[in-house]
Amino acid sequence: MTIRQDTARSENRVLRNGRSSTVPSTRRMVKKKNNRNLKQIFVLSIDSLRERKVRSALTILMVVIGGALMVAINAISAGSAAFMDKQIGSLAPNVFFVGPGSKSKSFQEAPGLATITPRLPFNHQVVSRIKSLPFVKDVVPAYQGQVQLHVAGDNVPGDTLNINVGAENARAMFIISPSLKLIPGSKIDSDDPSAMVVGYDIANPPGYVHNPLIRLGQSVTATFEGTSRNFVVTGILEESGNPNVDRIVRINTNTGNSFFHKLGQYDEMVVLATSGSYVNTVVQEMYRLYGKDSFGIVIPAAIMQAQKHMNGGSNSFTLEVGYIALLAGGIGVVTTLWTSVNERTKEIGTMKAIGAKPWFILSMFLSDAVLIGLIGSTMGIGTGMCLAYLLSASGASGPSGGPAAAASHIAPIFLPNDLVRVWFLSVSITLAAGLFPAWKASRLSPLVAMRAV
Repeated sequence: MTIRQDTARSENRVLRNGRSSTVPSTRRMVKKKNNRNLKQIFVLSIDSLRERKVRSALTILMVVIGGALMVAINAISAGSAAFMDKQIGSLAPNVFFVGPGSKSKSFQEAPGLATITPRLPFNHQVVSRIKSLPFVKDVVPAYQGQVQLHVAGDNVPGDTLNINVGAENARAMFIISPSLKLIPGSKIDSDDPSAMVVGYDIANPPGYVHNPLIRLGQSVTATFEGTSRNFVVTGILEESGNPNVDRIVRINTNTGNSFFHKLGQYDEMVVLATSGSYVNTVVQEMYRLYGKDSFGIVIPAAIMQAQKHMNGGSNSFTLEVGYIALLAGGIGVVTTLWTSVNERTKEIGTMKAIGAKPWFILSMFLSDAVLIGLIGSTMGIGTGMCLAYLLSASGASGPSGGPAAAASHIAPIFLPNDLVRVWFLSVSITLAAGLFPAWKASRLSPLVAMRAV
């Protein structure tokens, strides 16, 4: 058999099979070559970053700062939103506060706004009249004052504590916030003139977490305008996270009237509608009886919602700062790679002279940007988590001046979607920042590059 005949048979066999047996082998060779090229590019990128340690570290640090700031702000924002939702959910929807004064806007225009100028004296007759209105379940009047509290014992703080006091039926706080709880051993006796119920932050100010300042059964002395009066702590509230509850003490209503010299004129009323849907109806009826300038209506849920929106706006502004920091990191990547291109001009010319393709040069510098982005974004996620806990911890402890300085602890919440979005955003910005320097390097003429000093 001749060689020509053998070749013809082979060709016929290939045609019958529909494809050549050499194709898979060729594909394997191409794939092996591509893998080798990718490995070379990766090794060259690592060597390039190592040769410029300080510059690369500073560029990575800029990416880390931007990513960490965004992670921390997202976590704190999510934690704040969850905290506000919890606080709003803990409030009774049918409760609102009424204070004497005048409102600049109507209830429909600005619900939940407090007032300033007193108009209608809140006495027993006004309380009784409001309590008799349709859809009103109960009215709890209260006196208010600020006293200097002195605690007997060895663990007394150096400075006098200035404490806000509410003189009301102590059970009213459970009407306002049904989720409130007392520590074991507490008891409430609204008829006891010397009984005092203490908020959590008052009993446990900064520095006294493991050794409470105030304990059950302890005697305390309150001083108001030069007059002192002794009380016994019969109840201590568990931590609620609401500063309006945790930083106030409560005493007997009649005691507050005489101690604060109120002469039967209340400072505030807590009104309970039969349901949350009748709150607006009750308010309008109160306005009809006494006029809109006679009351200042404060709706806890409206206040919490306003505070939630305000925190959301503040977090959005801070998040924009994080974006700016990331963009600054991108500018750092551009600067680093552009300088690297100028420094490696002769090296680029040499590689092109021995056969390196433009796409190889492009890929080499883009891989530098990708490595910076991968390292910076990954470190930024971890750093952002630590920063969020650090900010949360610093916000949970105020100065040692007193319990009123303590802030409610808001635990950061890390949402997987936020973390993934920040990570991809950091990598994308660094990759985009490296496009122009990489393109410039790939377009560099070998002759010009070889002549570079």
